[in-house]
Amino acid sequence: MIASGILALFSLCVSVYLVRNLLQKVPSNETHNTPVHHFSLYIPNTRNTFFSEIVIGARRAAVDCNAALSVHTLDQSGTGLSMAEWIGADGIAVCPDIDDSITKNRLEELRKKSIPVVLVNHNIQANQPWPFIGTNNYDFGKKVGSFIHTWRAAGIHLAVIYSDKNPSMYAERELVEMGIRVAVNDHTLTSASGYRTDISLRAAEQVVYRLIRSQGDLNTIIFTDTNDTLAGTQALIDLNFVGRIQIIGFGSDPEILDYIKKGVISGTLVVNPQNIGYQAILSLAELCKSGYTSNSVDTGISLVTAENLESYESKEKKDRL
Repeated sequence: MIASGILALFSLCVSVYLVRNLLQKVPSNETHNTPVHHFSLYIPNTRNTFFSEIVIGARRAAVDCNAALSVHTLDQSGTGLSMAEWIGADGIAVCPDIDDSITKNRLEELRKKSIPVVLVNHNIQANQPWPFIGTNNYDFGKKVGSFIHTWRAAGIHLAVIYSDKNPSMYAERELVEMGIRVAVNDHTLTSASGYRTDISLRAAEQVVYRLIRSQGDLNTIIFTDTNDTLAGTQALIDLNFVGRIQIIGFGSDPEILDYIKKGVISGTLVVNPQNIGYQAILSLAELCKSGYTSNSVDTGISLVTAENLESYESKEKKDRL
């Protein structure tokens, strides 16, 4: 018994010694892995994959910048954004869904607290502008208009379908429509009207049905959301209006690209939401490091048609590798 007790005591001492050494030992990469900054990203409360892609890009940038990232939801009351200053973030990226006074006031409060703020996807006008990361909706309109002008020289009767699922486009609809008019020339644009869908994934179907019944001369429909493109195109297929109405979609969903291959959709406007999220976090990192970043980073818009679809898919495949 005495011998067994001595051996047990010896084993216990060895175990305590080893555990103590493990607790005291600092991993060689601990300093490297400790986040330098904590950034917060605020996105609208929507199921839209566009904002999910922004989050993916932001998280990738956070890893590259050795920063921690927390993701929060914007609410209409502004409560979430009002708590932003208390979560210990070194910088905040906000994707405003609407240009309202509540959001603007919350952003001004953050500015007064000297907390770096970057606006993502939709800008809000202010006397002292915030750094903005996203696409230029005027350029969006110009690309659409230029494309339409290549295959229809006159008698353009178009409808632009905006969506609450992509609220920044609706908020700047005047810029979109101005770009279209500049590109197609008012003399060839016979009529243009704007419509709006809600957050329902199939909301565009009802709008398309209503347009077909009320506008017999309609020959072009422009969508500004991926889900609306899919739902609205399916409605036109069901109504047997493919070819009679030219469709310009939004997004690079595989089904949309397949519709282009089949000639159902004439073209689609593609932005890179992952790059938008990535650039937003890079801008916050620059602000924290030097106190300065670019006032505006245009992440660009691409027009994908049957002519350049193969090269687009090849580039996308290469970028994913």
